[in-house]
Amino acid sequence: MRFKLIITTLKPNLTDRVVDAAKKAGGTGATIIPARGTGIHEAKTFFSLTLEAQTDLVMFLLEEHTVEAVMKEISEAGHFKEPGTGIAFVLPVDQVAGLESQMERFKEEVREEYF
Repeated sequence: MRFKLIITTLKPNLTDRVVDAAKKAGGTGATIIPARGTGIHEAKTFFSLTLEAQTDLVMFLLEEHTVEAVMKEISEAGHFKEPGTGIAFVLPVDQVAGLESQMERFKEEVREEYF
């Protein structure tokens, strides 16, 4: 099986919506990491303290055949066409360990889908 990794950075108020959209499109789960970031606009300051925007880094490890549908759903749910809401991108995955318990289920889903 081939896998890919979708990585998104988005505002925390959109995280649950994006994860739910990914699951609806065939994703099986997500890893969510709270983060800070800057974009095209500099962080604001208040009394000489920098206020950085909170963001969530959300990662989806997916079977290759589900990536297109998941990307479409999370892009819509995250409002990524609007400026400042977040981004999503896909990376290839060469090797995976730790999914052995899920591999049988993946195989059954593929069999049901194609046979």
